Amino acid sequence: MTIIVDYRFPPAINAEKQAKTIAIGQTAGTWSDRHSHRQKQLQQHLGEVVGIREESDGYKVARVRFPQINVENDIASLLTMIFGKYSMAGAGKVVGVYLPESYGTKAKVGITGIRQRLGVYDRPLVMAIFKPALGLSAQDHADILREVAYAGLDVIKDDEIMADLPVAPTHERLDCCRRVLEEVRQQTGRNVLYAVNVTGKADELHRKARLLVKHGANALLLNVLTYGFSVLEALASDPAIDVPIFAHPAFAGAMCAGSDTGLAYSVVLGTMMAHAGADAVLYPAAYGSLPFDPQEEGKIRDILRDRNVFPVPSAGIRPSIVPQVLGDYGRNVILNAGTGIMDHPSGPASGVRAFFEALARIEAGDSFDPANLPEGALKQAILEWG
Repeated sequence: MTIIVDYRFPPAINAEKQAKTIAIGQTAGTWSDRHSHRQKQLQQHLGEVVGIREESDGYKVARVRFPQINVENDIASLLTMIFGKYSMAGAGKVVGVYLPESYGTKAKVGITGIRQRLGVYDRPLVMAIFKPALGLSAQDHADILREVAYAGLDVIKDDEIMADLPVAPTHERLDCCRRVLEEVRQQTGRNVLYAVNVTGKADELHRKARLLVKHGANALLLNVLTYGFSVLEALASDPAIDVPIFAHPAFAGAMCAGSDTGLAYSVVLGTMMAHAGADAVLYPAAYGSLPFDPQEEGKIRDILRDRNVFPVPSAGIRPSIVPQVLGDYGRNVILNAGTGIMDHPSGPASGVRAFFEALARIEAGDSFDPANLPEGALKQAILEWG
């Protein structure tokens, strides 16, 4: 079996020469007459340039095929092979990676499992982020959770910068919030997921994740790119960690934002996350508060859903853009809002209600024009943020 990778080069770069350099340099490392006596042995490890196409802007995309026997069915050895030291060679960007279906780690819970655990099958899920990100006590987190959970929220997560800090240690946050989750379940019959941010050095992080799940965590949040794909794979492969893992994109810009260097967002947040065991992946929405290419967003969505991973477009999601999100995603999407819920003029519970009012109006085919909106949470949100 083979792995296919597309590399995009600016017009000034000799794409043919660079593609051959990659095919040899990132596999056998050298190919000359000096090694003719080992040709059969080395040939099976050699990469191959299988095509080069020119785009309308003069850029060229070279396709290189790599033998799968060169890697260990994980993301770390894959990245080392396809881009490792070549990533320091200058202009050239990985824009597509095509892996066998069996490569890597599959989502343990994924879209179908998350929906089963929540008992929600016929609509998008609504998710919030604890805000303010830092400074809240463990009990503050529980108080906020109670407010939004009774308003109908499906999922809440820690902010990605909320580490295991003295102001609200991770286990204390979980203990306080777990009691609320149980209270809500008993009072309403509904389950709510709380994705606890799991942090620490690799061995400590894995141990902590196991303890969190043992003590009642029903979801985890992981900053995959700062802690490493190998950490995600270890968590996703551990039978003791039987909860969905929400993957955060923090640090992706450092890897992907360069126009002619690095890797495409769809490769890192799509292909790599989907083959590393993530159950849901957060990433910027093109119509949100961070600049993002709609085509890359669409690729990420499709790559994730093809492997039963929930797409979670984020950053600047507010009720007024729910029609656009559903137009692009349909129902298999998680609407993730931070300030769009927590900073609602009438409080976080109204922020949640605004999203459900938006979903109801879409279902009924009703207008989002403020002049046609009844008084309530949605109208307040639209007047506040547009």
